[in-house]
Amino acid sequence: MDERLIAFERLLNIMDDLRAKCPWDQKQTMQTLRHLTIEETYELSDAILKKDQNEIKKEIGDILLHLVFYAKIASETNDFTITDVINSLCDKMIFRHPHIYGNVKVDNAEQVTMNWEKIKQTEGDKGALSGVPNSMPSLLKALRIQDKARAIGFDWDRPEQVWEKVQEELSEFHEEVSSMNSATDEESKKENQVKLEAEFGDVLFSLINYARYLKINPEDALEKTNKKFMFRFNYMEQKIKAQGKTLAGSTLEEMDVFWNEAKKLE
Repeated sequence: MDERLIAFERLLNIMDDLRAKCPWDQKQTMQTLRHLTIEETYELSDAILKKDQNEIKKEIGDILLHLVFYAKIASETNDFTITDVINSLCDKMIFRHPHIYGNVKVDNAEQVTMNWEKIKQTEGDKGALSGVPNSMPSLLKALRIQDKARAIGFDWDRPEQVWEKVQEELSEFHEEVSSMNSATDEESKKENQVKLEAEFGDVLFSLINYARYLKINPEDALEKTNKKFMFRFNYMEQKIKAQGKTLAGSTLEEMDVFWNEAKKLE
């Protein structure tokens, strides 16, 4: 018997045991597991960014356990089983890969992506932007929206055009900043603040679009910058504490010395 099937059957049997015998597992519902699944997904994301293969393996296992758990709960109410889940997935993959299981020809990965989105449009009465979760983080949602729009041909022709749009949005944002600074009454300031937020959103959306053209994942890029900042800041804080001082009691010049030291260590 295939060792993959043996391993998967072992997991299913363990899930059956946990659901039948463990008080904690017996209490769980899809709703109580939901936030834990989100947490596990972020932990997998962290492990991937760290390129820690052992942690990636563990976190994939944790997510797999959750997926099996959801299917087990659904089977108890006769809604669906893990078999239904897998067969449904297999059917979808075969249908959406006609270049593998049919006679469609593709030359590159981009054509595969565009075909994928077009095929999805044939699956029921769905809009072009359907499938983008409402609860998805805004940065990732913007990227996904742009990907879907591109798949049906709604996109710029050249990266230069996208960069021009970034500059246009930055200019409009700057105009709103100037307007706010010159506002005299509170009502005008409130109106400016609303416009300022809208223009800032446009700047971010256009930058994400430009990143997509440069084949940069903006989520990954921002997270790497977050981690870089945290490393430098923590180093600076530790060095200042080692001198018997606090960050609040230090000058910007003193902090800059250790900040620049941290940059050299990266």
